[in-house]
Amino acid sequence: MVYDKIVSMICEQFGMEPDQLNENTSFIDDMGIDSVDVVELVVELETEFGLDEIPEEDLKQLRTIGDLAAYVSAHTEE
Repeated sequence: MVYDKIVSMICEQFGMEPDQLNENTSFIDDMGIDSVDVVELVVELETEFGLDEIPEEDLKQLRTIGDLAAYVSAHTEE
């Protein structure tokens, strides 16, 4: 499942536990990560899921884990 894989990657990259995260967890407000960290995560996700580069306009809309999971799901065949 896309959401579970994203949570796993976030936990690994940012040293968090899965029970600290949910679909409404905000990258900036709740996790306290900056835009550079989000871009690094997105690059890993692009590789992991075989996505084309996510346009900057789309990146600006991805504020929560749920937003990101929905975007990846909509742009992959998983």
